[in-house]
Amino acid sequence: MRVIAGSARSLPLKAPEGLETRPTADRIKETLFNMLQTDVPGCVFVDLFSGTGGIGIEALSRGARKAYFVENAARAAACIQQNLAFTKLQERAVLLKQDACSALGGIREEQVDIIFMDPPYDCGHEQAVLALLGEKSYVTQDTLIVVESSLKTDFSWLEETGFRILEKKGKPVEKHYRTNKHVFIKRTPL
Repeated sequence: MRVIAGSARSLPLKAPEGLETRPTADRIKETLFNMLQTDVPGCVFVDLFSGTGGIGIEALSRGARKAYFVENAARAAACIQQNLAFTKLQERAVLLKQDACSALGGIREEQVDIIFMDPPYDCGHEQAVLALLGEKSYVTQDTLIVVESSLKTDFSWLEETGFRILEKKGKPVEKHYRTNKHVFIKRTPL
């Protein structure tokens, strides 16, 4: 696992031992950031369920102005701190060592540009977090939310939370991989 591009390009990242985290594969990370490349420079980025911090660190390396890392597991949070120090990106990072729902209140921004969420698969965390995000003033009509989930995760409940899956040419904006997918979400227009 490494940083793909930007100021920390090719630097290796540490991951905690065990099954506590599920780092996003480099190939999938590269595909994701190819889709986000014009949105990242200068943005405020939030990496929920951060694990190793690889996604938020990639955003910082590619020019994000600031990144929040939210991780509840102590070993994973320590790993994020090590990775931020090693990549020399810690000055633009805020690490919130708590669960995702509680941490949303600790994000002190007028607007967040991109929120990436990679919760444990098939546990229903997406619905709880999106319901809370719907109440946050820093989530505007322009905020892009990307959820990484298993292929079978159903988002039919999404409109109840005030969000929608983006569409391009009448089709949902989702990127499918072998075992998982990225779903691109924004607030439902008023």
